[in-house]
Amino acid sequence: MPGTMRVPRSRGAVSGVLLVLLGLWGALVPFAGPYFDYAYTPANAWNFTTGRLVLEVLPGLGAALGGLLLLGSANRAVAAFGGWLAALSGAWFVLGVPLSAIWDGPTIGEPIGGTRQQFLEYLGFFGGLGVVIVFVAAFALGRLAVVGVRDVDRAEPEAAPDELETAEPPTEPEREPETAGQSRFRWHRSESASTQ
Repeated sequence: MPGTMRVPRSRGAVSGVLLVLLGLWGALVPFAGPYFDYAYTPANAWNFTTGRLVLEVLPGLGAALGGLLLLGSANRAVAAFGGWLAALSGAWFVLGVPLSAIWDGPTIGEPIGGTRQQFLEYLGFFGGLGVVIVFVAAFALGRLAVVGVRDVDRAEPEAAPDELETAEPPTEPEREPETAGQSRFRWHRSESASTQ
């Protein structure tokens, strides 16, 4: 169906705004969190490390960029790319910390505070944030995958008024002659069914 690549911008608006906000949270919380005793070591505000760049800032910016693409695009393919970018960024929030420990790459420090606060820090910095981003992105991708009736109606070209007047009326299909008392379908038993 040509023309169905266009999608109303409102289709990804709420998801796009949520993804932008979640992405900005993920990218900025490691720098502003220490003001509220909500941090991983080093617990200094605006302390930039390679671990923070790879495991927090880049996926946060990826989710925010994906949200902006969802929010502003009227093309289904571009909006879907934004949704996939956000989903992959959310997955990196969840999987980045365990994978960085395996490959001996840049790591995040230790969460500060007691057990409860450490749990909340992990949810707010990585695990919970990533799962919510993946969920919102998957919801947006599902809405983009559906080609609605209104989308198809918008995609069909409308006929000009003079074309409507000169167009020939459609001809009726020929009817088959009706046969009284005879069935249109004949049922035959297969030989394998009759031997059972």
